[in-house]
Amino acid sequence: MNMMGRPHSERLRAAAFDVLPEPALVISPQGELIMCNEAAQELFGQGLSHLMRGRFVDALPAGSTLASLISRALSEDALVRERGLEINLLGLPPIQVDGAASPMGDGAVLLTLHPKVAGASLDRVDMGGLKSVVGLGRMLAHEIKNPLAGIRGAAQLLKSGAKAEDAPLAQLIMSETDRIHRLVDRMQAFSEETSPIREPVNIHVVLDRVRALAVNGVADGLVMKEIYDPSLPPALGDEDQLIQIFLNLVKNAAEAAHSRGDNRGEITVTTAYRHGVRVRSAGGQSPRGAPLEVKVQDNGPGVPNHLRDGVFQPFVTSKAMGAGLGLALVAKLVTAHGGMIDFESEPGRTVFRVLLPVEQ
Repeated sequence: MNMMGRPHSERLRAAAFDVLPEPALVISPQGELIMCNEAAQELFGQGLSHLMRGRFVDALPAGSTLASLISRALSEDALVRERGLEINLLGLPPIQVDGAASPMGDGAVLLTLHPKVAGASLDRVDMGGLKSVVGLGRMLAHEIKNPLAGIRGAAQLLKSGAKAEDAPLAQLIMSETDRIHRLVDRMQAFSEETSPIREPVNIHVVLDRVRALAVNGVADGLVMKEIYDPSLPPALGDEDQLIQIFLNLVKNAAEAAHSRGDNRGEITVTTAYRHGVRVRSAGGQSPRGAPLEVKVQDNGPGVPNHLRDGVFQPFVTSKAMGAGLGLALVAKLVTAHGGMIDFESEPGRTVFRVLLPVEQ
């Protein structure tokens, strides 16, 4: 069926993607975000996954003028405009926009936004936290590692000449020093500014390597399932970094599945090709295709509600002994590959989705 033969609402939705230069979104009659164009993807960046969880209007602050704008368009059955709207997501500084909402005849609403600040993007603001960790990582590397080595050496000497009852205390100092050293190493990863060396990589070879590491370690005792699309083209990326990305995600999934405590934990890794998916990087380059999809799913208790908005931020963790750097590093590496990561979670089902570019 060609464009002119489609219903009016479908033509409007197509226009939201293909014609409108400003950010445009289609909101369903149930208040869910069902479509958005490339300009909207650039505006919201990683915050787009937050808007897609549950109802769109529920992701907005209570009493939001934007939610009121959508309701007015439906009740008045007409185009409604409003200036000076605020969009505040993920606890970040609000985005100032002018907005217009238009009913589409089937209960859905076409929402168009005009940002007050050109190029404003949650994705770019979000990177501010990572940039601060870059500087902190460099500082820690230079200022903490050297004295750590001295402390550990002194503890080793103490242990060698200590009484039997004092030896455990010296060992404790050594163990805690090693743990701090590992934390500094992980934070140093944020100071790596070089782009990954992108080469054709068989994503299933990467995932098989991750599985081999996981089943002999963190995923021991869990059921691991693979649902692979064997026709996928090679991903374009750094094989070592891709292993690091998915090993982190599988490790988190394994810990969540283990926390069930009933020996029924499962992890499912799925690959697929998503036609037409394009991602605009935080640097403002033109959108590029990222159709290779990898999902890591677990049947654990789910991400706690109070952590969901900042799950990719540094130092956000639900683990008592966690540093909160794993998912932040994963997000940094995925972004450096020209991809995108998001997630959805509920009790008994959490899915992290990574989209990656493929070899042309």
